Amino acid sequence: MSESVNDAADTSNKPVRLQKILSTAGIASRREAEKMISAGRVLVNGATAVLGQAALPGSDNITVDGQPLTASEKLVYLMLNKPCGYLTTVRDERGRKTVMELVSGVNIRVYPIGRLDLNSEGLLLFTNDGDFANKIMHPSFNKKKTYQLKVRGDVHKAIGLLKLPVAVDDYEVTAVDAQLISQSNNGGVIKITISEGRNRQVRKMCAACGLIVDALKRISVGELSLGNLSTGKWRFLTENEVESFG
Repeated sequence: MSESVNDAADTSNKPVRLQKILSTAGIASRREAEKMISAGRVLVNGATAVLGQAALPGSDNITVDGQPLTASEKLVYLMLNKPCGYLTTVRDERGRKTVMELVSGVNIRVYPIGRLDLNSEGLLLFTNDGDFANKIMHPSFNKKKTYQLKVRGDVHKAIGLLKLPVAVDDYEVTAVDAQLISQSNNGGVIKITISEGRNRQVRKMCAACGLIVDALKRISVGELSLGNLSTGKWRFLTENEVESFG
């Protein structure tokens, strides 16, 4: 039986930001929790919560979509080989397909770590462990992510440019590594490794270097590789794989 966060003993007696409470309870990542709060889906003592609000988990009555907040029975870690055509979000108000449909068999509430956009595929991690998610997403932990892309354009020139600081929006980024895997008449297949995870960063880097991306697939995060996991399938991480993230 899950322990109710609202009924749990409060040992610190200090208010905690709602997004952290939701993350710790395995409801969503902190970023997704902020969206849930902004959308009015979270109530504290019957009143609609606001972004930035704090609460006492052992004293305040916290509900999400009308349901009391509960802590997960156990911490869960899994990887999905995401296909194209699915949104990386817990819920879409427009009724579009989300990655949650692909992990419905887990039977424990989890949420995706980071993002792969609608037209991207590959390795996507899920968990109900907020600390684990933060280790992967926060830039200070320097978790490398590798992508394989099918592109059009001058791939030889682009490989050199990608290893230099590339202006993307209002900041500069540099690939940890960039390699040419194969070449065709009008482009080829390349592999790019980055240590950040800004919005559509790899696609924007390629565009800045004169490449058009026809397909993008994330093949590894940290020491974890996609391996032979079939498209649309998921599996639990092993204990060693979880520990590899520190």
